[in-house]
Amino acid sequence: MVEHCTENAGVPGSSPGFAIFLFPMHSSTEAIVLVTCPDRTGIVAKLTAALHETGANILDAAQYTDESSETFIQRVHVSWEGKQPNREALQASLNGVIEELNLDLHIKWGDETHKVAIFVSKEDHCLHDLLLLQRDGALHCEIAMVISNHPDLQDVALRFGIPFHHIPTDSDTECIQLSLLQEHGVDLVVLARYMQVLSPEFIQHYENRIINIHHSFLPAFVGGKPYHQAHMKGVKLIGATAHYATVELDAGPIIEQGIIRVSHKDSIQNMIHKGRDIERTVLARAVRWHLENRIIVHHNRAVVFD
Repeated sequence: MVEHCTENAGVPGSSPGFAIFLFPMHSSTEAIVLVTCPDRTGIVAKLTAALHETGANILDAAQYTDESSETFIQRVHVSWEGKQPNREALQASLNGVIEELNLDLHIKWGDETHKVAIFVSKEDHCLHDLLLLQRDGALHCEIAMVISNHPDLQDVALRFGIPFHHIPTDSDTECIQLSLLQEHGVDLVVLARYMQVLSPEFIQHYENRIINIHHSFLPAFVGGKPYHQAHMKGVKLIGATAHYATVELDAGPIIEQGIIRVSHKDSIQNMIHKGRDIERTVLARAVRWHLENRIIVHHNRAVVFD
């Protein structure tokens, strides 16, 4: 077990400002282009022309303009028709449009795979769902490890051949966690009912790369036993929210939400079961959309492209 962490543990968050991100697909001849820049006329035409000059073929494109901040946001799926372009030459060929449109540019290719760490405590429903989806090919990623503050779910991880790290909660917990994540190149952390609050320092290492899931009763029913509180109040809808973790607790950009109706006939246990069903579905969607690079965070809002 790692006993200390260094100053550089973890992966720094992305720098502020406008950016284009080219993210991987399953093939090294494809990329996803995510564009965020100040809105102006001619962006689509100029970006399309610049990509065309590299030999790229546009397979799909979707865009959104945030009028309140005059920001243009776009997702473009491109390919190079069976040939792998020279990556340095591609970067250089896009420099002109980057400078003209005030863009930053980052490129990742289809032969690169996201590495994911799943954080859990004692509840296993979200963990089981993610492991099954990844095993069946519905989540294009490598699950590098499961980390827990309890030993209870070790057998679940090991049945799927995933390394399990039991790290009890103490003053060195996050230090050990960050060292493990850095050592194994993890770029996405999924809090699959991890019942611990992460520190601001931890979150800053993985800005917009920590996905959390919780019930949708917040902020009405805080604290323990939220379903008991909801049952007593006679709520008619229960649900779940998946969001990126931020320094402000449970206030990060919302990726996905889901609800289901309940009634006076539902017992507390029935409500809990229904809530867990929604939690695993909502979390799985959020994780998949992140892995497919369908999300751009702008002003604490998650823009999610179909």
